Parts: sequence; structure tokens; C-alpha cells
Amino acid sequence: MKKETRTTIRELGYFASLGMSVALSIFIGLGIGVWLDKKFETKPVLMFIGLAFGIAAGFSNIIRAGKKSKGV
Repeated sequence: MKKETRTTIRELGYFASLGMSVALSIFIGLGIGVWLDKKFETKPVLMFIGLAFGIAAGFSNIIRAGKKSKGV
């Protein structure tokens, strides 16, 4: 296999895992928020807070990956 092909496959795998990481962060935050809403009967306040934390965690993963790829 050519070096260019291996590099391309490696990069595709990296970005696919980054996308999954962002999606999982959002869904985990949302799930925790929904669970807490049911537990404390605060529908939908904690769901939105959990969603916000999940989105923040997802963007944090993107920023961290960007810094890693630039070597910062």
C-alpha cells in the first residue's frame, strides 16, 4: 500500500473518531439532563443544561484535536 493511501486512511479514521466523540458528548450530556429532569421533575430545565454541557464538551474535543494536529 502506498504511503499516501495509508496517510489518507489514517486521517479519515482520526476524523471519524473525532465526529463520534463529539456526537457521544452531546448525547451523553442530553441523556444525563433528561434523567435528572425525570428524577427532580424539572422538565426541561436540566435537559437544556445537560445539552449545553454536552455541546461544550464536544467543542472542547474539537479544539483539543486542532491543537494536537498543529503541534501546539
